[in-house]
Formats: sequence, structure tokens, C-alpha cells
Amino acid sequence: MTVARQDGPVGDPEGGAPVLGADDPRAAERNVVALGWVAFAGGMAQDMIQPVLPLFYASVLGLRKEFIGLIEGSLTTAVSLMRFGAGVLSDRLGRRKAVVFAGYALSAAGRLGLGFAASGASAFGLRIADGVGKGLKDAPRDALVASSAGRRRLGLAFGIQRALDTSGSVAGPLVAYALLRWWGEHPQSYRNLFLVAGCLAAAPLLIIGLWVRERRTPVQRQHVDRKSLRGAFAAFLVVQLVFTLGNSSDAFLILRAENAGMTPALIPVAYALMNLTSAAAAIPAGRLSDRIGRRRAIRLGWGVYALAYAGFALASSPGMVWGLFALYGFYYALSEGAGKAMVADLVPEQRRGSAYGLYNASVGIAALPASVLAGVLWQRLSPAAPFWLGAALAAIAALALGLIPRGDRITAPETA
Repeated sequence: MTVARQDGPVGDPEGGAPVLGADDPRAAERNVVALGWVAFAGGMAQDMIQPVLPLFYASVLGLRKEFIGLIEGSLTTAVSLMRFGAGVLSDRLGRRKAVVFAGYALSAAGRLGLGFAASGASAFGLRIADGVGKGLKDAPRDALVASSAGRRRLGLAFGIQRALDTSGSVAGPLVAYALLRWWGEHPQSYRNLFLVAGCLAAAPLLIIGLWVRERRTPVQRQHVDRKSLRGAFAAFLVVQLVFTLGNSSDAFLILRAENAGMTPALIPVAYALMNLTSAAAAIPAGRLSDRIGRRRAIRLGWGVYALAYAGFALASSPGMVWGLFALYGFYYALSEGAGKAMVADLVPEQRRGSAYGLYNASVGIAALPASVLAGVLWQRLSPAAPFWLGAALAAIAALALGLIPRGDRITAPETA
């Protein structure tokens, strides 16, 4: 990997880790990998609890599907709106690392607190705290990856990031499965699991403090550059919004797995299979997006999503659910890294914190109504209804992606 030359300080004036140097390609590679391990540890802690949270909501706290949708939809909205604020903040400060550190610290506190949640209201508040922390870290972390990678290998860099992040998401559910089998399936087991995950969520703080390096970027005095809101980038946000209206929380996949007959103890293993598929495909998918263009890679991912959601709508046995979780992992691998790389293609480096914030906020704007609507459709119509809606909107968004203008790029032209 190479790093574009940029004037700036060669050491951290606050005494932290050295600032990433423009003339040190090896340091750039190490930075991408270090940020990947940050994502690995955070993903492991997050996905230790994710496969059992919907079961905890329903069986321990006794929450209805609409309220579960409200919690998880609000979480995603908080994440995405905070991503926008954190992106703007990191651009204005010219610093990403401190914002990333604060985000991981808040998420760790939110996950630890779930071990003591006694009501839907307390669970709601703790999940929002986790979401705020996650939102704080993601946009500046993506901007750090993009500035470390250089323009020619953005797809590969985000593929590495996604692979390590998702590898943590494979390990987390497997650890959860082992602990639940050891402790047995009862309410206190879920709470103990949340306490362990909260402690593990502190590991990224150590990695950030010791190994992540940062190169100062020019401070942006404006609140948001309106150029980031126009042209092909703005069109991409609109299409992403259409897709997200049908992309309800993955909590509904877990509830659907139980509805189809899968035992609660095995659901974390199925979730790990999904993440394993995504991790294994992430780097090849990143290279693919570098070769065939971001649009084609994203459209492939959304096509896989539509097929998987149609399959969940039709699922009637645990055997079908296993295959669908594996297929769903390819959607993540094909679309997430390519989507982030496409943002970097469309927006210059000094505006990328804001741009990644806007990109992630476009997901959050639709996540709350999407998840609440999924809960209502499940409760009022059938468990299959939210999945048919998701499949239809994914297909529409994949077609609309081809209508985005091909101008405004700052990198080499795409082939798609």
C-alpha cells in the first residue's frame, strides 16, 4: 500500500502514538491492519451478544415484536446519526483517533450494562448508549483506513477491514454458544454473557492507544461542505435510502430462525456461519470491486440480499435457515466494503469524514421506520411479510443504482 504525500507533523503533540508518516508505506500497511484488529475485537464483543439479544428481549423481558423493532431500529438510527456528527467533528478537528477511542469506550459501557437490565426501558437506554458509541467510532475509523490505503487499493484495504471485523463476528457467536452450553439456557446466562462481552469490548481501547497511528489532515472550518451533498454522491445516498427502507434489523433474522424451528442454543452458531461466509469472501469481494467497479459489486450484493430475504420469507425448517444465513453473509461481503470504497471514489480526502457520516446517516434515517415496520408486519400479517418487503426494495435499489451519474469521481474511472 502507498500513502499520498501530505505535509504535516511527524509526531503526536499530545504524546500518543506517532502520527502516520506520508513517506512510510509500511507504516500505512500496519495502520490498516491495526485498525482491522480494532474492528476484530469490537466485532467479537458485539456479536457475542447480538444473536441472543432478541431472545433475551422476548423470553426474559417479555417484549413484543413492535418494541423489539423500536429498540433495534432506534439503535441503528442512533449509530448512523452519530456517524454523521462524528465525521464532521473529526474533519473539523483534523483528528480521527481520539473520536474513535471515545466511541469504543462508550460502546463497552453500554454492553456491560446490559448484564443488569431489568426492563425494556433500561435495555432501550443501554442499546442507545452502545449505538452512540458505535456511531462515534465508525466514520472517523473509515476515514483513517481510507487515508492509510491510498486511492489505488481502497477496495483491498476495506476488504481487509471487513475480513477482520467479520472474523471477530465469527468468533463472538461461537464463544457465546460455548458459554451458553456451559452455563445452561436460563436468564442469568444471558446476563453473564453481556458482562463478559462488555469486558472484551475494552480491548480495542488498548490497540488504539498503542498501535493506531494518525496523520493530521487539514482542519475544516465549515460545518458541512455543500459540495458533499450534490452530484453522484447525493444520488448514491438516495438509492442507499431506498434499499435501507427494506433492510430491517438482523434481530428479525434471529427471530425468524427460532420461528422456523431452530433451537436458541444453535442460533449463535448459525449467526457465526453467516459471519464466517462474509469474512471469507470479504477480501476477494474487495478485490472484485477494484476490478469490476463499485456499482457492479454493490448490485451483486443487493441481488444476493433479495434472494436471501425471499428465502427467509419461505423458510419452514431449520435446514433452510442454515443455508440462508450462509447466503446472507455474501451480501455483506459484496456490498459493505464496496459501498465505503465508492464513497472514497466520489469525495476528496479532506471531506471524507463528513461524507462517511452522511453515507452512514442515510442508513440510519430509514433504519428506524424499517425495523418498526418489520415488527408491525410480523405481528399483524405474518413472519414472512417483512422479508418479502425487503426483497422487493433491494431489487428496486439494485436497478436504481445503474441510474446514478458517473461524474464527480476523483479516482480512476470505473468500468461499471
